[in-house]
Amino acid sequence: MTDVRTGAQPQWQRKRVFIRTYGCQMNVYDSDRMADVLRPLGYAMADTPEQADLVVLNTCHIREHASEKVYSELGRLRDTKQERRAEGRDLTIAVAGCVAQAEGEEIVRRQPAVDIVVGPQAYHRLPELLAEAERKAAIRRAGKRLPGTGVLDTDFPAESKFDHLPAPQGVRAGSAFLSIQEGCDKFCTFCVVPYTRGAEYSRPASAVLSEARQLVAAGAIEITLLGQNVNAYHGEAADGSTWSLARLIHALAEIDGVARIRYTTSHPRDMDDDLIAAHGAVPQLMPYLHLPVQSGSDLILEAMNRGHGRDLFLRLVDRLRNARPDLALSSDFIVGFPGESDADFDDTMRLVDQVGFASAFSFKYSRRPGTPGSAMPDQVPEAVKSARLAALQALLGQQARDFNLSKVGATVPVLFAETGRKPGQIVGKTPWLQSVYAEGNPRLIGRIVEARLIEGHANSLAGEIVTGNYEVAA
Repeated sequence: MTDVRTGAQPQWQRKRVFIRTYGCQMNVYDSDRMADVLRPLGYAMADTPEQADLVVLNTCHIREHASEKVYSELGRLRDTKQERRAEGRDLTIAVAGCVAQAEGEEIVRRQPAVDIVVGPQAYHRLPELLAEAERKAAIRRAGKRLPGTGVLDTDFPAESKFDHLPAPQGVRAGSAFLSIQEGCDKFCTFCVVPYTRGAEYSRPASAVLSEARQLVAAGAIEITLLGQNVNAYHGEAADGSTWSLARLIHALAEIDGVARIRYTTSHPRDMDDDLIAAHGAVPQLMPYLHLPVQSGSDLILEAMNRGHGRDLFLRLVDRLRNARPDLALSSDFIVGFPGESDADFDDTMRLVDQVGFASAFSFKYSRRPGTPGSAMPDQVPEAVKSARLAALQALLGQQARDFNLSKVGATVPVLFAETGRKPGQIVGKTPWLQSVYAEGNPRLIGRIVEARLIEGHANSLAGEIVTGNYEVAA
């Protein structure tokens, strides 16, 4: 039965879902939206798989060992499922995301305990897939045999999933992700995204602005715009014109209550004049940009099919810093791409030294099945990749440490997002996306508070709250 006043199910009747998210912010957004889709079906969030009636693994396929991590987790969930059945209960297991898209039939072959496999373009269909999975489970419980196992949906539908999603329900501590663009047409030779996420698609500007207003009404003061190539955004406006990312950012900044805007992840080929100018013209656009370059070698960039060279990237950096002198830059790097010589790697090290990054993500090249890079000759030995990665990370780590130390003594606005590991500690982010921990009242979480930065480390800063709001909230 339900409560006739609220329509809510009693606690003892409520089903629970646990969603484990792997990978990037796009997957975090997708996990939140899957929770929104499941909520009208009576699913509340569980803290652990053991508490759940439904477990969803929202997977990432970028790195070499991503799939094996999923299969290892599925083995543990299979054991849990068997224990549940021995007790007369059940557990539904779903695999979503990019591994699901790339390996759908292989997943149900290797792990028959999986009930649902759903790609990133179809998770709005979870209610239908759950109903089909339950129908199959009921047939099996009746002792009848069915051909195949699991329910699969890994199609790329002609219609957008965004047209079928409910309004977003939750905002985490004043900050929210907003997906505006999906897919990729760049076809870098190391990347599986065009095959798992499909072609580039930009949501209509009106839909993005509507969702942004809903997020602000739910408590968001910081909005991070997401896309596989977010600065390739070209959304249709109500008047039939096409908006760029820069135009969209200007419109978002006009929404009352939006204090911070970020976007990720971008591609150098799509960093146009208007977007560069927006970094200097829009106060709400935070002085932090993640701009993946992958390599400092023109030869390797060409082999990667990046569509740009070293000089273009360096010119972009100069123009961005002219527009916003305090801009913090982050990037992605791959070492050991097929054919990478010592000289190519030295080019990468020189680029890093020349630019100076506030943070970065760096990885050894992973062979991804189906990508052109996996079949290239001159694969770099693992030991060489490991040595190069260690050298690169040492340099990037020192630059991150130096950037943090450069802010010590400054008083900056911090959006606090969560409690820290120590009692009485809260943790938040500066405009440059640095983590700051300070003593403070948990009631400050979700608010922007002035804090003096008093100590810098490799990955964080210590601060002390100095705003008058602290006394008000204490």
